[in-house]
Amino acid sequence: MKIAHSPAQLERQPRAVAIGTFDGVHRGHRAVVQAAIDTGLAPTVITFDPHPRIALGNHVELIATLERRLELLAEVGVEATLVAGFTPELMALEPEDFAERYLRAIGAEAVAAGDDFRFGARRRGDLDLLERMGFDVLEVPMVPGVSSSAIRIALHAGDVTGAAAMLGRPYELDGTVVAGDQRGGTLGYPTANLALEPQLVCPRHGIYAGAALGHRAAVSIGTNPHYGGTERRIEPHLLDFEGDLYGRRLLVELWELLRDEKAFENEGALVEQIGRDVAAVRVAKRPPCDARDRLIQPPPA
Repeated sequence: MKIAHSPAQLERQPRAVAIGTFDGVHRGHRAVVQAAIDTGLAPTVITFDPHPRIALGNHVELIATLERRLELLAEVGVEATLVAGFTPELMALEPEDFAERYLRAIGAEAVAAGDDFRFGARRRGDLDLLERMGFDVLEVPMVPGVSSSAIRIALHAGDVTGAAAMLGRPYELDGTVVAGDQRGGTLGYPTANLALEPQLVCPRHGIYAGAALGHRAAVSIGTNPHYGGTERRIEPHLLDFEGDLYGRRLLVELWELLRDEKAFENEGALVEQIGRDVAAVRVAKRPPCDARDRLIQPPPA
């Protein structure tokens, strides 16, 4: 997939353009993108970075990083994505000017967006305006029960199965493996210490079943209360994995919340519980996903 950061970086050709922030590329977002793909024109996405609400000074926990968003869009068949910087200059553009500079300039003939899509200064632009300007408008209704806000609420509650149903794939922790205290190795269950990308939503603290790098994983999210921790740590233990992950980007799927985090009477009791957690991970099932989810197949038991 070609990635551009200005309209000038994309050649003018007949395109169907899906417009939106697409944070998480959930099932509702994918319906918009699929509408553009189904036209037979060159499927193109215009997405915004930073998130418009963040640019306006609001706190927003993202479901996916920009890097992951672009990977997901490529996976579903988008040929080109224009990442439009959500700057004061862009916000000040009149809707007609935005349409000429970002749509007409790259050859857009059809435009797909959600039925609540607004753009341009004072949010005056809508799909009716684009239709009056001569674009073939593809108005895509919301997928019932699916929204970025609902996904965040589910994750805060530890309902990763519900989040997966809305996303069309398991939720992923996305970060870099950094140095930890290496305590897991001494307990017989070495873990990677994952530094989550800033602004990403973090699920409720607990122990999860999941997967990373084709291996099932027992994932601890929390403060490690048994050792009196106070800072949040994300520590996946990849089953049957051998190798050094330090410094690598790691995507960790979350399939199921196994239990809450807790302190134990002694270290032996902790090790016994970790053993039970690992056994539960070996039989855990990846959440059912949308038929178009072609990203990561479940690892073998």
